[in-house]
Amino acid sequence: MPTPRSGGADAAAEVVRRLTAAHRTVAVAESLTGGRVLAALVDVPGASAVVRGGVVAYATPLKSSLLGVDAGLLAARGPVDPAVAGAMAEGVRRAAAVEGVPADVGLATTGVAGPDAQGDAPVGLVFVAIADDAGTEVRELRLEGDRATIREASVAAVLALLRERLAAHSQG
Repeated sequence: MPTPRSGGADAAAEVVRRLTAAHRTVAVAESLTGGRVLAALVDVPGASAVVRGGVVAYATPLKSSLLGVDAGLLAARGPVDPAVAGAMAEGVRRAAAVEGVPADVGLATTGVAGPDAQGDAPVGLVFVAIADDAGTEVRELRLEGDRATIREASVAAVLALLRERLAAHSQG
């Protein structure tokens, strides 16, 4: 499992390098990771050239009020849902707009790190998402371990998703 000073730091450094080379910006919407994705990115020297910022929408209502996730969707499905994750990634792009221009890439994490399940969502159910002009992609994760392990694995997973999108973008 990557730690903030091992694989996670390497992944963050790689995506900051790739974003910089592509002249693209990123913004992050986080729930269960509580700011860890943004922290991993801004730990990288030079990140200020590409990181717009982030929103920690830990409380469910903030996903609607700060990120524009449909309140009806949240009421019907709850915060641990693939459509919510996608909407969070899309919403943070808009929330991080500068002079009317959204961030190029939005990332999002939502899920249950434990120790208890959240409604019907079991501990370890996590959704990570990415949104950019090419579309929105959501991945479902079924993680095991304690709260810290699940949160760190979620950080690594969303950074891996970004790395894959950037690699595909550079080839296309």
